[in-house]
Amino acid sequence: QVQLVESGGGLVQAGGSLRLSCAASGRLFSSYAMAWFRQAPGKDREFVAAISWTVTSTYYADSVKGRFTISRDNAKNTVYLQMNSLKPEDTAVYYCAASSSGVLAARTSSYNYWGQGAQVTVSS
Repeated sequence: QVQLVESGGGLVQAGGSLRLSCAASGRLFSSYAMAWFRQAPGKDREFVAAISWTVTSTYYADSVKGRFTISRDNAKNTVYLQMNSLKPEDTAVYYCAASSSGVLAARTSSYNYWGQGAQVTVSS
């Protein structure tokens, strides 16, 4: 069993930066693929970024490529999402997700553990 807790959300002006953290419990964290998704009001949950358990592979949605960076520290059981050059359209609840299969994927169905979400609001 894995529990995920996000932190670091908040309100920021367009062009600013935020870093989200996701702390995971469970001794198998280092073998899980991790990802960030987001969900804006009235919209479906969408993929943002994913990182392999080896840290050697990352995968980004086109909408955030070049602005967001996903990373992880297996010693601290934590995954991060550094968000730069934020835009109002980045406003959403951001969710951390874990996949016990270890496969990087953009589908929500590929992830079997989810955090409670962190609100990110970007003002124009």
